[in-house]
Amino acid sequence: MTKNEFIKKLRLNFNSNENEWENKTIPEYLEAIERYAEDVQGFYDNTNQNIDSEIASWKVFSDILIGASTYE
Repeated sequence: MTKNEFIKKLRLNFNSNENEWENKTIPEYLEAIERYAEDVQGFYDNTNQNIDSEIASWKVFSDILIGASTYE
């Protein structure tokens, strides 16, 4: 999936499933992005993914965007 396809799919997911998103406003979502970015390494470790979240990649960024949609 290209980055443009991913972003479109993320937007459509919000439009179709807004009630499932924990962070519905831009400020809430940005704050969740910040918090999830700090914790995403734990997600990788707990799911046995050999990913270093300190190395910038589209995979890490997309996981943060998805995770922040429901991160409390």
